[in-house]
Amino acid sequence: MDKPYVKQNTENGIATIEFFHPAHNSLPGDLLAKLAATITDAGNNPEVKVIVLKSGGDRTFCAGASFSELININDAQTGKIFFSGFANVINAMRTCPKFIIGRIQGKTVGGGVGVASATDYCMATKFAAIKLSELNVGIGPFVVGPAVERKLGLSAMSQIAIDANTFYDAQWAKQKGLYTEVYDSVEALDEAVQNFAENLCTYNPEAMKEMKKVFWSGTENWDTLLAERAVISGRLVLSDFTKETLKRFK
Repeated sequence: MDKPYVKQNTENGIATIEFFHPAHNSLPGDLLAKLAATITDAGNNPEVKVIVLKSGGDRTFCAGASFSELININDAQTGKIFFSGFANVINAMRTCPKFIIGRIQGKTVGGGVGVASATDYCMATKFAAIKLSELNVGIGPFVVGPAVERKLGLSAMSQIAIDANTFYDAQWAKQKGLYTEVYDSVEALDEAVQNFAENLCTYNPEAMKEMKKVFWSGTENWDTLLAERAVISGRLVLSDFTKETLKRFK
């Protein structure tokens, strides 16, 4: 398993969407675009009652944006397009009329924390620590910030955004509201996710659709907001500070 992919499998009303990249499930632009489109398609499929979002492998859920793409940004427009990738995924999840269950099996960083935060119900293992590392390279979690703040609250989001070097463990993330439950193993997580998804399939789809609208009320401006945030990140990535920092990483 060494080729990146986004794939979907639908069975008994449950659409399982899985993404993978050999670089710790980081997400380059093409994978982000495919992920957003796959989520939208599943949301529009009348045979789908609930969506499970997961990543391949047993370790990292998502390492965030593709570092190889990040270091090659040389103009503001390219930067905006790059950072719009996660914005498009978050907005696809936000506007999807089906509940999305997050299955977080391991560490998640940067944009990955935004993806986890944009799920409607998120379950994890004890290995699923989180970190917002963007400030380390001179940027900031501008695009994913609204999703993270909505789930964790401004105080907790600010804490992990400023303390950009630290992984916060899964229990901390549960206490702050990101995870609904934390399990000791991937096997226990998968069993719980499957049982929960099957239970949701017994509910009235129209009721769940209306509930999702209520849960996400107040985010109607996110198409514009996240695009504006992508412009900020696209400008900052061109700064001398960030360029020098990325050279050291490279």
